[in-house]
Amino acid sequence: MNINVGDNKMELNGRDDLKRPLLEPSDSVCVTIPEPVDKLEKKRTVMFKIGNIKCASCVTSIESVLGEINGVESVSVSPIHGYAAIEYVPKLVNPKIIKETIEDAGFPVKEFSEQQIAVCRLRIKGMACTSCSESLERALKFLDGVKKAVVGLALEEAKVHFDPNVTDSDRIIEAIEDAGFGADLISSGNEANKVHLKLEGVSSVEDMNTIKSYLESAIGVNHVEMDLEEKMATVNYDPDFTGPRSIIEAVQEVAHGSYKASLYIPPRQRETEQHHEINNYRNQFLLSCLFSVPLFIFSMVLPMLPPFGDWLVYKIYNMFTVGLLLRWVLCTPVQFIVGRRFYKGSYHALRLKSANMDVLVAMGTNAAYFYSVYVAIMSLSSDTFNGQDFFETSAMLISFILLGKYLEVLAKGKTSDALAKLTDLAPDSACLLILDDDGNVVSEVAISTQLIQRNDVIKIIPGEKVPVDGIVTDGQSYVNESMITGEAQPIAKKPGDKVIGGTMNENGCLLVKATHVGSETALSQIVQLVEAAQLARAPIQKIADRISRFFVPAIVLTAFITWLGWLIPGVIGIYPKHWIPKGMDKFELALQFGISVLVVACPCALGLATPTAVMVATGKGASLGVLIKGGNALEKAHKVKAIVFDKTGTLTVGKPEVVNVMLFSSVSMEDFCDVAIAAEANSQHPIAKAFLEHARKLRQKIESNRQSNNQHVTEAKDFEVHPGTGVSGKVGDKMVLVGNKRLMQTYNVTVGPEIEGYISEHEQQARTCVLVSIDGKIAGAFAVTDPVKPEANNVILYLRSMGISSIMVTGDNWATATAIAKEVGIEKVIAETDPIGKADRIKDLQMRGLTVAMVGDGINDSPALVAADVGMAIGAGTDVAIEAADIVLIKSNLEDVVTAIDLSRKTISRIWLNYVWALGYNILGVPVAAGILYPFTGVRLPPWLAGACMAASSLSVVCSSLLLQSYRKSWVFQDTKIGHSHCFKST
Repeated sequence: MNINVGDNKMELNGRDDLKRPLLEPSDSVCVTIPEPVDKLEKKRTVMFKIGNIKCASCVTSIESVLGEINGVESVSVSPIHGYAAIEYVPKLVNPKIIKETIEDAGFPVKEFSEQQIAVCRLRIKGMACTSCSESLERALKFLDGVKKAVVGLALEEAKVHFDPNVTDSDRIIEAIEDAGFGADLISSGNEANKVHLKLEGVSSVEDMNTIKSYLESAIGVNHVEMDLEEKMATVNYDPDFTGPRSIIEAVQEVAHGSYKASLYIPPRQRETEQHHEINNYRNQFLLSCLFSVPLFIFSMVLPMLPPFGDWLVYKIYNMFTVGLLLRWVLCTPVQFIVGRRFYKGSYHALRLKSANMDVLVAMGTNAAYFYSVYVAIMSLSSDTFNGQDFFETSAMLISFILLGKYLEVLAKGKTSDALAKLTDLAPDSACLLILDDDGNVVSEVAISTQLIQRNDVIKIIPGEKVPVDGIVTDGQSYVNESMITGEAQPIAKKPGDKVIGGTMNENGCLLVKATHVGSETALSQIVQLVEAAQLARAPIQKIADRISRFFVPAIVLTAFITWLGWLIPGVIGIYPKHWIPKGMDKFELALQFGISVLVVACPCALGLATPTAVMVATGKGASLGVLIKGGNALEKAHKVKAIVFDKTGTLTVGKPEVVNVMLFSSVSMEDFCDVAIAAEANSQHPIAKAFLEHARKLRQKIESNRQSNNQHVTEAKDFEVHPGTGVSGKVGDKMVLVGNKRLMQTYNVTVGPEIEGYISEHEQQARTCVLVSIDGKIAGAFAVTDPVKPEANNVILYLRSMGISSIMVTGDNWATATAIAKEVGIEKVIAETDPIGKADRIKDLQMRGLTVAMVGDGINDSPALVAADVGMAIGAGTDVAIEAADIVLIKSNLEDVVTAIDLSRKTISRIWLNYVWALGYNILGVPVAAGILYPFTGVRLPPWLAGACMAASSLSVVCSSLLLQSYRKSWVFQDTKIGHSHCFKST
């Protein structure tokens, strides 16, 4: 059906977008709405490489057999390359059936590599220890279509790579729930450039289809999902063509403004889930206390305070007392209502042929509860039976475990504090400038930061945060970037300079043109990188994984042996009767020791030892300007024994500057500068730009000393670039050459001994000499160098003190490389090598048994960054280098090389300390719980106290990891007004 409401055509995100008022309603619009299509009928395409295709008849055969399959929409086969592209409806057929049909027709399918791989992130609920995460990973990997699954225990998230032709996120969630865990979808597919809209004026499916069809026809819109129940729309878009504001305008233009749309910001799931989990454990603990505190008073306190507790021993029937009845009644809700979570966890773990903490708790509390029920029944049926019940043991054990879990989730929430702080850096709103055709400001509009589109011009006043990444178009100011880069000093910004979203404008007013918005901003990229790092599993985690596989069965066996070890000697009479506490018998004493062993053992502490430390370390590193891409990089960095540095842009600043100017004729410095500026003005060479900047400053200084303002410079005529040697041109009536010695020789300009000496002297100091000739005579020269970073020498010295050797690898000549290496203190130099050669040198070092790190910044460093055990990319480097690296140094400061290695060493040390806490606790706790000290000291560990100790062990490990938040850089480089001083500081 067609609806014609006007003749005007809507234009999205064109140049005129910024010239119109925000969300301006359109007077008329033309809308074409197709018939509604069932969203399950979406089509997908799969590609195969097919063998034995010899002629056109083979192609016809394949196309005909596939055309008979219900659900196959189209088939395209290339007889030359043997590729087949098949479009199909997933609801009716899947790639496996298509592949089998081709093979049944006699054509082998050689490749099935063109599968689409989708990724989804899920929030996981109910994981207690590493056994839980392992069993869930196994369950996910068994699911048809899942290619890879990673479950993070501390982060409580799962990242699943799957074939969307075979399964989807809903089935994955079902599989997780079948495994006994809760799951919520965090993101699915490409979450970049997605906007959520709240719709008004929508009341039917027809309304939703109208909006959906119109949006799907809009330029730059990739995918639209509608939710009638919530009246929501989720739109994926291409930021090069459209943006959130344009999409909102599009909705409001449908059907002459009958519908309204507004930006919807979904609540942060992580924070919401954390609060929910904390509140859940707190409420469960308080509910258990409602029963277990009175139970404790009736069983432990009042019997010790006669005559207040005398009524508790009043016999209701036979030996069944009032106290026993009260304890039974108070314990039962705790055991089966509050403790239901342990039964559910145990059931699902055992169903997956695994065992976790829930199994131990359920076994221990059940043994105490059902033995107590046996005592109660025997007391009812006999007037001579005298037994000790353990109702208070069961209830208090559950209460203490819940208290421990409550404190643990509180502490675990703090492990992601650094990430939360990064997320909060971006401001909620921004001031958008509306421009007219001439670029003049018409009005200012306050909008949500999430509505900013590429090429928008934003006004940022002093004290405001920069909302998105962009380029300064007007104004000057100082911007504090410490929250992103860790750089303490504010950075001066002027037109043309880049600004980073989330940084603070200090004093001046800036106009910024948005270049990166949404998930493309540096801040969003950092957050995504840190989240991925926290989910990645460190190799050291395998220790806990191996132990967890046999830990619970071993504890169950130990508990059974402990029970038998106390029961059999008691029955035989090996140990004296006075060892048995008053009111107990041999069986009850043995049972208490067995229960204590079950509940004192803690697999949770082992599982949390590595991921909590990695979470805190990666978050802390990000706040210091060091992005560590996961536990693997963190673990390898602590083993580094050799670091290979690139030269240009890594050890050096990467920007040439003039360090010396010398005149060799009677030409004045003023005339020399004028002539050289005129000749170099049109050159784009970095050295030319460096000289122009220096010469102009020198010229301004001369003019200011003379108190005159005559800075007119004649433009060069007949300008010509001589590749590899320099430039030439006429300045006035003078012929000017600016270049190296080869250019002078080409034009037969004599280079005398004095000039040769000048060139030789500066080349030995890694400087490039540029000669300036006027009318066939050298008038002067200037020396250009890429200066060494001020901190480079100190970094090399400190690395040496850490037992790490430094090597420089560069494609530059040996003379320059040797001079730079000598200046920074590097003894081993490899020069004149290509990118592949750099990677080969690293492999040579690795063959000697060294763990090698590579620090670089350019595309040419990418092979070496990948070849190294740890690749470190300078933040100001290319995207390719940053992508290839394991660690990114945001500030481009070499000090952070030390920070990265030092932080990794302290993190790995903390992980080992966590293992000492966890393993040491179990190694000491289990024998004490089994009663090893009881014969000598009379000290035993009651089950409820053993449960409290178990909870405390997990808490101690998390708190130990949290201490990494107090990490400070191990050394400080300081510049003083007098000169340079270096101060070493120990943590």
